Amino acid sequence: MISKSTIEQVFETARVEEVIGDFVQLKKAGSNFKGLSPFSDERSPSFMVSPVKQIWKDFSSGKGGNAVTFLMEHEHFTYPEAIKYLAKKYNIEIEETEQTNEQKAEANERESLYLVNEFAKDYFERIMFKTDQGQAIGLSYFKERGFTNETIKQFNLGYSLDEWQAFTDEALKQGYQLEFLEKTGLTIVKPEKKFDRFKGRVMFPIHSMSGRILGFGGRILTSDKKAAKYLNSPESEVYHKSKILYGIYHAKQSIAKEDNCYLVEGYTDVIQFFQTGIKNVVASSGTALTPEQIRLVNRLTNNITVLFDGDAAGVRASLRGIDLILEQGMNVKVCGFPEGEDPDSFAKQNTLEELTTYLNENSKDFIQFKASLLIKEANNDPIKKAETIREIVNSISKIPDQIKKEVYIQECSRIMDISEEVLFSTLAQINKKDIKEASKTYKTQQKAFDVVKPEPKAPKVDLQYELERKIIEILLLYGTETEDFEDLVLKETEDGELQLEPVIHNAKVFEKIYLDLQEDEMQFSNPNFKALYYTIIDTLHQEPEFSTKNFVNKLDQDLANNVTTILMNDERYNLHDWERNHIIPKEKKHTISQLVTQTILTLRCYLIDKKVAEYQSETLKEEVNSRSILEDVKDYLGLKMLLSRKLGKVIGGKV
Repeated sequence: MISKSTIEQVFETARVEEVIGDFVQLKKAGSNFKGLSPFSDERSPSFMVSPVKQIWKDFSSGKGGNAVTFLMEHEHFTYPEAIKYLAKKYNIEIEETEQTNEQKAEANERESLYLVNEFAKDYFERIMFKTDQGQAIGLSYFKERGFTNETIKQFNLGYSLDEWQAFTDEALKQGYQLEFLEKTGLTIVKPEKKFDRFKGRVMFPIHSMSGRILGFGGRILTSDKKAAKYLNSPESEVYHKSKILYGIYHAKQSIAKEDNCYLVEGYTDVIQFFQTGIKNVVASSGTALTPEQIRLVNRLTNNITVLFDGDAAGVRASLRGIDLILEQGMNVKVCGFPEGEDPDSFAKQNTLEELTTYLNENSKDFIQFKASLLIKEANNDPIKKAETIREIVNSISKIPDQIKKEVYIQECSRIMDISEEVLFSTLAQINKKDIKEASKTYKTQQKAFDVVKPEPKAPKVDLQYELERKIIEILLLYGTETEDFEDLVLKETEDGELQLEPVIHNAKVFEKIYLDLQEDEMQFSNPNFKALYYTIIDTLHQEPEFSTKNFVNKLDQDLANNVTTILMNDERYNLHDWERNHIIPKEKKHTISQLVTQTILTLRCYLIDKKVAEYQSETLKEEVNSRSILEDVKDYLGLKMLLSRKLGKVIGGKV
């Protein structure tokens, strides 16, 4: 159990823009920051972070909240885990009791898998550093690769004993359930026996972007031809190899800072580069590159440099990934190494300055690289040269940005000595074919829905919802402000006529709203707004120094999401740089007192209309006293006329 004072210290210290900046590349947008949504596939930013309010809002998915809710949404942390993560990030001491075996058993499945992986990481590290076999085999292997103790510990490298059940027996002894050992893939369970998956291998833990252990890669050190050289954890609830990149946890800040990401193939490539001093590097871990992995990088930078081995297989593997990267709208460069070298061996033999110089001088734009490579293969054969050009244009067709397409066509024309007209014509043919295929697929999918669909109607505005929402917004933004409010009251003149006369009184905004709603016995129809209203009013009564940041931190996730949506609604204009395009969103022209009075009066008028409509439907029923109902309707309409006059004065005149 984490103490209340520690939680308060975490909330006070944590900066939402810093926390989210570890996962998403944020760019300044006025007083806020914007970036690509980490929760959906998009190319235009709809993710907004407010340092002033210490909240974030993702307009594409509807999610929002504070630093803690971001970690809960993005990393699937529990609330205590998010607090512990932030405490570690900001060097805040946190006290917690050791989990008992019973508590471990009660943890939910996903959390149990994380706990098992964390235990395994610590176990493999301990075995390597504290046992004779671990030091003689595991540690000596990493030393031979040139890794220092600091690097080994930074990447949590370890060793699994060359024994059938050493890890499994120790995990069971410590209270971890066999069910979760099997689901993580650490233990293989057969009817007649159970044994360790990574027996006799050096271990590479695979971290999430926040540093959690998702799975493992294990390399065998013997020359057993029957065993795979590298073995990965199987897919599980927490480990999806197509959605993670090895090294992303250690590289994320450097990728954002350098605005570039180096992509390599293997674990040791990443570690050797990192140790040499180039830290913005990740690996696809020997698997084919996927769109999910590319989008992971795209949150941090729009630039990626693919590094490949100096053999033909490495070159071809790089070419396959380029088109996929281009489809995501990223800028791609490619860099190869001398024949017989790979990123690991080359980094090991060169200093940081030499490695940096080599990468800068040999990184080519994808089209230059692909053209030079394919021309070499064509060997002056006109047919092969034509195929080469088509292949390059096919890559260009993947680029979503039209300007980039045209620039690359011009570059291809120059390099391949062929007219731009022919290349544009070829590009048009490829695009036409792609559109035709997409249309065919769409029509096939739609056959199951061969019914006549009604014309879509424009969504009807729910006025009561909008007004209730506006009241919550006013309370959050201006609740503690003190204003002069003008109440218009009916007074009889000397001639016996009734007219509206202003009466000024000074009050806090939240007190004015509370009294007005109490006077009319108005209730919120939206349950979330109702819950928020009473929570805000109660907080404002008790805390004179009301802070939206502290208030959001105390709410449950659903209500916090509602609050961030309301508070960040106006900020979405900044997402599109409208001012730069000479489109200036209108600012609120009303004073706070006008805004409060107008909102309350509009809501009262709306509720009167609603009540009158109910009465009118009642008169259609039999055995109903229509005369009594009509008198009530008349009274309500009279009140509506009075309120409308008040509303007209509030909108038209200065209060």
